[in-house]
Amino acid sequence: MPVYQGGDTLEITCNHPTLGSLSFATKSNESYTLDPGGFRSNDDANMITGNGTFVDQVNRMRWSFEGMFMTDFQSDNELDILPQLAESSELGTWTISHISGVIWTGKGKPVGDLQADTNTAQMTVKLSGGGKLVKL
Repeated sequence: MPVYQGGDTLEITCNHPTLGSLSFATKSNESYTLDPGGFRSNDDANMITGNGTFVDQVNRMRWSFEGMFMTDFQSDNELDILPQLAESSELGTWTISHISGVIWTGKGKPVGDLQADTNTAQMTVKLSGGGKLVKL
């Protein structure tokens, strides 16, 4: 019988062609959402012909990883560098290390809002990119 190991995301790093090598602290005991990307069938109940034949609309989806980053307001921090990564037309190579020993990697950038909570020193960040997020 398998053992399903969940747990902490330990570290997130980015190697960017112009901004360099960066490391981001994660929050312990938080849930992170991972979508490896790739091809998906459209989930639309109307994708069927008049005679009942299944229509399989397949589209490529980008990978994504979303969760809590810690932010240090006293130094060059996530509020300084994440917007630069988001604005860049160059994609960084991201690695995401999990407590299970698994490391995922993919080329991408931060997408969506970048808002920090000044009370908890945290911010929710979504990373996304083309291709698939793959295990090393």
